[in-house]
Amino acid sequence: MPTLALLPVIVALLAQQPAPSSTSVDFEFFKTRIQPILTAKRPGHARCVSCHSTGTPMRLQPLATGSATWSEEESRKNFDVIRLRIVPGNPGASKLLRHPLEEQAGGDNTHDGGKHWKSQEDPEWQTLAAWVRGQTVGGTSAPTGKVRIIQTNAAGDNVSIIDPLTNKVVGEITGIEVNHGAAAAPDGSRIYISNEADSTLDVADGRTLKVTAKIPLSGHPNNIAASRDGRRVYVSIAQAPGAVDVIDTTSLQRVKSIPVKGNVHNTYVTPDGRYVVAGSVVGKSITVIDAQTEQPAWVLDFDLGVRPMAFEKNPDGSTKRIFAQLSELNGFAVVDFATHKEVTRIELPKLAAGKVPFLGGGNTSHGLAVTADGKTLVVNSRLNSAVYMYSLPDLKLLGSVDVGRAPDWVTLTPDSKMAYVANAQSNSVSVIDINALKEVTRIPVGQVPKRNITALLP
Repeated sequence: MPTLALLPVIVALLAQQPAPSSTSVDFEFFKTRIQPILTAKRPGHARCVSCHSTGTPMRLQPLATGSATWSEEESRKNFDVIRLRIVPGNPGASKLLRHPLEEQAGGDNTHDGGKHWKSQEDPEWQTLAAWVRGQTVGGTSAPTGKVRIIQTNAAGDNVSIIDPLTNKVVGEITGIEVNHGAAAAPDGSRIYISNEADSTLDVADGRTLKVTAKIPLSGHPNNIAASRDGRRVYVSIAQAPGAVDVIDTTSLQRVKSIPVKGNVHNTYVTPDGRYVVAGSVVGKSITVIDAQTEQPAWVLDFDLGVRPMAFEKNPDGSTKRIFAQLSELNGFAVVDFATHKEVTRIELPKLAAGKVPFLGGGNTSHGLAVTADGKTLVVNSRLNSAVYMYSLPDLKLLGSVDVGRAPDWVTLTPDSKMAYVANAQSNSVSVIDINALKEVTRIPVGQVPKRNITALLP
């Protein structure tokens, strides 16, 4: 037994050791998703493993010569070291996540290895957070990659890839004439584009941006959506009698066409992934399809054609309301998802005196989105060449921002701080600071930009 005189020394030594952690974090997730972060090379930075395999308290196993990763035994040893630097269930209290994070984003004030992440929205940080929260390999893993805005150019033959950190076009998918809708695999390995010229769904490699496959469709396509697990792509067929084509992403084949009332303009997947929602301009209807059975569950008819939609969630993630833009309505309809009924319509503000409306092509209001926190609805007005913000759930107008001519679509960054608005008749994308209600910049893109999405690419 130690003497009383030695107790202060023992206490001090124990205080220097990392607190023991629970074993509730998953080893397989660590091995396959966390260790690649430790070996990743970031521009201007040393790799984590370069410092942490020599001379630091968080000591990783050295990589064998010529090896890009560790053996099973070495991975187990790394796991035992790393899990001492986390607090299971609490990423913000975990040294592993705080130390390399910028201080203004919630990180520690110093890290001898530098600051690797500017924001908690960084995909690597999100992957680490998912692991700390108990994510397993079998669950829905947090994707890794670089956030990109994928902007189709409906009158061109190229798709613009925008980096939201620099607000510059950093890549292109070429050779797809009259490209319209876009979707991406959850891991960014593929980008899907509806090709109106060839009536195909074109598949591009997410890393090289080269088209690798063209899938014949049942008719002329419009917008598209991917299932949450990435196993299906749903394609709007915009010619009579109307359908949603279902593409199996493993075989890259059309496996069925789901009949829908009228030509389909836009197709979506609800936030919980349970339903596919198709809107028809000609059929003046919304068709809600059960994603499990791939059969229509219910249909809601309107007096006007159905244009773009956005979805509000309940606290449990299920769908609460649909916000649907309608033909020649400078505003949107509000649909209660549980009762399958339209409950109200909201008209956007009239133009100020002296401001001239834009009357060329397309619907008066086209494109809308709900922020990730569920607090704001972003709504385009082609007629007003402006974007409007409404608070949720009360739908009170917060303000507006003027953009380029004929805003046609909008997508948000993962943190919902910025909106990217496709200006169809200005050949540009407006970048909007949502909270500040300010246009930050405009990015030149291709001919007649329409649909856009946010994706994580390799």
